[in-house]
Amino acid sequence: MKKLLILFIAITSLATAQKKDITIDEIWNGTFRTERMNSLNSMNGDFYSLQNFDRTSRSSTVDKYSYATLEKVETIVDSKNLKEIDYFESYSFNNNETKLILGVDSEPIYRHSSLGIFYVYDIASKELQLIDEEKIQEPTFSPDSKKVAYAKNNNLFIKNLETNKVIQLTSDGLKNSIINGICDWVYEEEFAFVRAFDWSADSSNIAFLRFDETAVPTFSMDIVGTALYPTQQVFKYPKAGEKNSTVTLHLYNLNSEKTTKINVGNYEYIPRIKWTNDANTLCVTTLNRHQNNLNLYFVNTTDFSSKVVLNETDKAYVDIHDNLTFLKDNSFIWTSEKDGFNHIYLYSKEGKLINQVTKGAWEVTNFYGINEATKTVFYQSIEDGSINRTVYSIKLNGKNKKRLTNASGTNDASFSKNSGFFINTFSDANTPPIYTLHNSKGDLLKEVLNNNELSKQLENYKISKREFLTIKTANGEFNTWMLKPSNFDATKKYPLFMTQYSGPGSQSVSNSWNSANDYWYQHLAEKGYIIVCVDGRGTGFKGADFKKVTYKELGKYEVQDQIESAKELGKLSYINKNEIGIWGWSYGGFMSSNCLLKGNDVFKMAIAVAPVTSWRFYDSVYTERYMQTPQENPSGYDENSPLNFANLLTGNYLLVHGSGDDNVHFQNSMRMTNALIEANKPFEQAIYPDRTHGIYRGKNTRVHLFNKMTKFIEENLGEKNP
Repeated sequence: MKKLLILFIAITSLATAQKKDITIDEIWNGTFRTERMNSLNSMNGDFYSLQNFDRTSRSSTVDKYSYATLEKVETIVDSKNLKEIDYFESYSFNNNETKLILGVDSEPIYRHSSLGIFYVYDIASKELQLIDEEKIQEPTFSPDSKKVAYAKNNNLFIKNLETNKVIQLTSDGLKNSIINGICDWVYEEEFAFVRAFDWSADSSNIAFLRFDETAVPTFSMDIVGTALYPTQQVFKYPKAGEKNSTVTLHLYNLNSEKTTKINVGNYEYIPRIKWTNDANTLCVTTLNRHQNNLNLYFVNTTDFSSKVVLNETDKAYVDIHDNLTFLKDNSFIWTSEKDGFNHIYLYSKEGKLINQVTKGAWEVTNFYGINEATKTVFYQSIEDGSINRTVYSIKLNGKNKKRLTNASGTNDASFSKNSGFFINTFSDANTPPIYTLHNSKGDLLKEVLNNNELSKQLENYKISKREFLTIKTANGEFNTWMLKPSNFDATKKYPLFMTQYSGPGSQSVSNSWNSANDYWYQHLAEKGYIIVCVDGRGTGFKGADFKKVTYKELGKYEVQDQIESAKELGKLSYINKNEIGIWGWSYGGFMSSNCLLKGNDVFKMAIAVAPVTSWRFYDSVYTERYMQTPQENPSGYDENSPLNFANLLTGNYLLVHGSGDDNVHFQNSMRMTNALIEANKPFEQAIYPDRTHGIYRGKNTRVHLFNKMTKFIEENLGEKNP
């Protein structure tokens, strides 16, 4: 028996030894890329479309598929049959799906925005019609499909597709001054939308926002580029406590060809506009500067009057979302945290609460829509544990709730327009994405796509499974995952490397498939590190109180929780409490910097990539949502800024930033650099010229960055690794 045991161990060790280590080059060259369904768009009836791209011939198609059979019904457009263009990068349908807008030569502006050349494709005649000779933004069909509205050079235009006539709605647009129909930088980044105009259902009106950013302070960045002299990127960026754009609501009537300014009371922000099902009623969302008082206005476009149909207040802040859904009678669905957890509510068209549809000590994490015929609502929630996502249906009256997908792991549904079918994307910590077709009752009909080849490929590598656990500290219990080396030996002590993001409402501990960073953690684990991620207070999906405890004190409680969690982990028999490091990107870099400084008796090293080092440097909308203004809350800003604690540095610190970061400005790292110099503290630094917040553009950028960080970890964490 003893010989058999020895033989088994020997065979197992040999099999492990024959497996390969994951390399950093492989992580970033696409070796572990998952198969995905690209640009899925639910169509009228039980159909959906996909954009497919042939890299060999560099051609594009939009193909139509049946939800019921998953078979391709037809190719709607193939760029190989178009004379004017060789390929297209994007597509969108008109309402009756007789036309498409095809986009080419896309040029990114900021995170969500871009410029491009756009054509209208008529499916019946197979003809292309150029919308504008110049690059434009956000071309959008009118509901009657006869016109396209778009933005160019900060102004709004309408093209009549029948006559080719172009009407210019505004003429005062000017860079860094006036923007019509397109969001300014801070709205795009923090309210997550670009197109600030919308057609009425009868195609007779366009509502749009006008941004006057004249008084907003200007930010500039030198772009090194390849020319002899650098250029400058100059744009308006409102930092915390500074002047925001003055945003006003306007209505252009196509019949009278007149524009009217609409009054919607006192506000600082208009983060959403949306037409109701009544062509004469526009819904407008407004927020005060503290973002704790939200109003939904219904605007009557015949007499331009407005009334508040819903008001929501909070002691901290109210989140903006896209779950507002109007039913045929203009009653509406809304999601809110007002009972302490995010849930679905039904209101009458007058704004009277009809019913709270979902209830419980759990969060609705996605609202998919409603089948009005059956009065059935479809949503995603964490009812099966905050690290999981499950798809459910429930009646509008809050009864007959039904689970439609597996309880364990992460499920995300894409429903057909009539809600008869949905394609579910499932993954968990050990299963790459699987796409399956279901009917509205949740019955599995067919597998659409899997990543079995990737799973098989990964069998050739040394891979460890993520373990989920709960860390208990004096301040709470926190979701945690742990990754150990594949040859883990419980009798040895390992250095601990912690990863986190920790921003308000975020989640880093989830039962879902790997991101690229997760493969890096596998790479590090095989070098002899235990990797751990902890979601402390301030993160999401555990109720409003857990999330909003950090209000006015960003970086206080979250840092406490990482430090205390590290101490608890250091008590484990297989972790060396004297060899603990931490890293993070953006908010996570802000956190890792503070942890190394304020937890200098716990953390031996830290890496901060593109960190905020003072919330005084970050934008108004995000920062003030959680901190109020620096003028109102100076201690909240300064007592949690790593700039003010540089003298506490005793460990090893690597500071990384892209010099072209329009989001978290390079200024943050330069000020941190000065603080460390003045404190006479040694540290390491890596600057990536002209790279933006993601530090990814350019040849070998990510490979270089992750090699740099890996080397720093190896040199500064762990006595001779086990």
